[in-house]
Amino acid sequence: MNRLSAFNSPLLLGFDHFEQLLDRVAKSANDGYPPYNIERFGENGLRITLAVAGFAREDLDISTEDNQLIVRGRQNEDEKRVYVHRGIAARQFQRSFVLAEGIEIAGASLDNGLLHIDLVRPQPETTSRVINIAAGPPATDGRLSVATGAKDRLGVPE
Repeated sequence: MNRLSAFNSPLLLGFDHFEQLLDRVAKSANDGYPPYNIERFGENGLRITLAVAGFAREDLDISTEDNQLIVRGRQNEDEKRVYVHRGIAARQFQRSFVLAEGIEIAGASLDNGLLHIDLVRPQPETTSRVINIAAGPPATDGRLSVATGAKDRLGVPE
């Protein structure tokens, strides 16, 4: 089955990784446990707060994989306890958040059943450059037609 993509326009070259990110977000958005908040603080900061009541620091794991923040929780069962009624779930979970390029994890803390993860986006330096236009037709032998000064920066053989 073919899917209509917003990124299949010939004017949007190199944006296919955004489509993959959107697929990841759609898959992870279906699970509602644990509940979370995302708040902005300062000019460049974000804080993700997850409600992880009953989880200790040792039960939680935070990692990053391919621009994805992954929070996992797993509680060990205490087999000595006998429950008459068990209304508090002691299940494992995995919650993932897709991070934009340049987002850094500043730290995490656990306080009163809330896991706080602080994220920052450093301000990028703005750069500009002038592109030289070479005379003549482009190369037809599969090589890039790059000006001589830029070949070594791009790793193109002479």
